[in-house]
Amino acid sequence: MKKKNFSYSLPIVFGFLLLFSACGNDKSPGQQAQGGAPPAMPYPIIAVPQKTVTAYKSYPAKIEGVVNSEVRPKIPGYITDVLVEAGDRVKKGQLLFKLETQSLSQDAAAAWANVNAAQVEVDKLKPLVDKNIISSVQLETAKAKLAQAQSAYNSIAANIGYANIKSPVDGIVGSINFRKGALVSSQDPVPLTNVSSIEKVYANFSMDEKSFLTFVQSSKGATMEEKIKNLAKVKLMLANGEEYDKEGTIETISGDIDPLTGTVAFRASFDNAEGILRNGSTGTVKVPQVFTDATVVPTISTFERQGKTFVYKVQGDTLVATAIDVVTEANKIYVINDGVQKGDSILAKGLNKVREGVRIKPQPTAIDSILNSFNTVFN
Repeated sequence: MKKKNFSYSLPIVFGFLLLFSACGNDKSPGQQAQGGAPPAMPYPIIAVPQKTVTAYKSYPAKIEGVVNSEVRPKIPGYITDVLVEAGDRVKKGQLLFKLETQSLSQDAAAAWANVNAAQVEVDKLKPLVDKNIISSVQLETAKAKLAQAQSAYNSIAANIGYANIKSPVDGIVGSINFRKGALVSSQDPVPLTNVSSIEKVYANFSMDEKSFLTFVQSSKGATMEEKIKNLAKVKLMLANGEEYDKEGTIETISGDIDPLTGTVAFRASFDNAEGILRNGSTGTVKVPQVFTDATVVPTISTFERQGKTFVYKVQGDTLVATAIDVVTEANKIYVINDGVQKGDSILAKGLNKVREGVRIKPQPTAIDSILNSFNTVFN
């Protein structure tokens, strides 16, 4: 019996199988989308609203007492006594430091002796002038020498008084920069200490020129004085991240722009009866800015791409990535200048699960429910 050779029939069989497979998958793109694409999923959308928003911009600030006086010696000398410590509350005129006065006391004794000698000379010449024995010119000369001696003595006595260094104001003593035995003078780069009145304090901060112009233009008033009077209260964040429990008032704005930094200096005052704020401490002033009827979107409804901020507009049931111009952020929302307008539908949540061009089943949602859905990650 003769064996059959199947070597020529195998390619033919495979060819028929490939042709059958191609014919079975020969569908139009529309048919593929209907049969193979995943179904549109439901996603929440919101209509872009307009709201009146109060946003806060933060500026680093340095705190100083309303009265902040450096204590310096008027004469050079060695410190013999330090009578206060840092943090002490003192009264105006209270003794803080004493300087060595031994050499001054010796000079004062010599000057007083000169006064007495000059007085004796005057007393001796008076009766002689009265009797016309000598000219009155001699007496006037003696009186001039007496006045000169008294002036020299008074100067030395004043220096002895300056050796007792007293507080110039009521307030709190700052750091003690020199101790007993130190040689000090009025030319030292640092003072003996500072005494600050901190029942009320100033927070000094600066704005760049652009922020200053926006801030002033949005403030009510025809003149700068009127604008300052109408400014809203500011807040102060302490160095530990806590908000100070009293609001402050912007009192002054400098009349020029610093040529080195390009900033404008501001000063806000805060009540500090409890003494929490200290001279030289730091904080952050938060200045409010009110946007009336502003276009807003939740921050959770945006994403970043190449340094720009986007939202997904919902056109029918299709997502379209749209760039937006963010003015500022406040309370989990962005104030928008351009890119979307009131009534536009945007994807509210789930932006990391979709991409541009994806079809969804829009689920209209209130913006408040989106804002309240933020999860707190950091405290």
